[in-house]
Amino acid sequence: MSVIYQRVALIGLGLIAGSMAHAMRRRGDLVGEIVGTARSSETRDIARDIGLCDRIVDSAAEAVSGADLVVLAVPVGAMAAVAAEIAPHLEAGATVTDVGSVKREVVEAIGPHLPDNVHFVPGHPLAGTEHSGPRSGFAELFDNRYTLLTPVEGTPPEATDRLKNLWTGCGAIVEEMDPDHHDLVLAVTSHTPHLIAYTMVGVADDLRRVTDSEVIKYSAAGFRDFTRIAASDPTMWRDVFLSNKEATLEILGRFTEELFALQRAIRTGDGDHLHAYFTRTRGIRRGIIEAGQDTDAPNFGRGGVTKEPVE
Repeated sequence: MSVIYQRVALIGLGLIAGSMAHAMRRRGDLVGEIVGTARSSETRDIARDIGLCDRIVDSAAEAVSGADLVVLAVPVGAMAAVAAEIAPHLEAGATVTDVGSVKREVVEAIGPHLPDNVHFVPGHPLAGTEHSGPRSGFAELFDNRYTLLTPVEGTPPEATDRLKNLWTGCGAIVEEMDPDHHDLVLAVTSHTPHLIAYTMVGVADDLRRVTDSEVIKYSAAGFRDFTRIAASDPTMWRDVFLSNKEATLEILGRFTEELFALQRAIRTGDGDHLHAYFTRTRGIRRGIIEAGQDTDAPNFGRGGVTKEPVE
């Protein structure tokens, strides 16, 4: 079988781009050459030292030269500037994609900068860990995890199918989705849970009389999960919340309503309401396990695993 892309340019060399490089190499027949770059010279030096890509170059313009796939793996807030930088250097017929957690903002940030002879297929792999940087990637990150593609209007189906084949080759389950619907779904499944995790850890930090001793020493599984999620990259999550604020605020409003109802049940001693609520939500957890997105092993399947997807 011939390779899907002759040259892939990775702009940004953190967890996702690094894992893409490892996953593409694992198959061996997906791409011809992987070229990478990052804003930080330190990141580029580390990537060179560990052989993350076939070539590491010093600028995004140089990286995209001759590439038939360009992957923007930078914070959402930086994508417009990067798109403007690379636009004059893109090859005719190339596909540009991204790995951002927000899609409508990405479409509006990148799309206007791209020439008409370039295809734009935004994407979002639903995988991640609390780790970051060029050393954090690993080939198995996308295995049996969903990647959502949100091709813009006018994108040839063959361009989307080609990118879909690459992600499938990296181990992912690929589906297409409208950008606005994507942002609403992710506000429920990822963005709001991260905000709640940051908040809960912040509450513990405010209680300094216990944070430095009891909270750390006696952390149970629930709080450990919060701290794991809250260890995620702060720049990325700042941009996610600012870019998807309408959907996130909508879901936060619904969360607040649910929380008030639970507060009332606890205050009034309504055990029936609490039991029914926890039974229903437990069923959702079972659905996640049955969908193959986690296991029912103790500690949420994370025993002994150091790089568990959280996003």
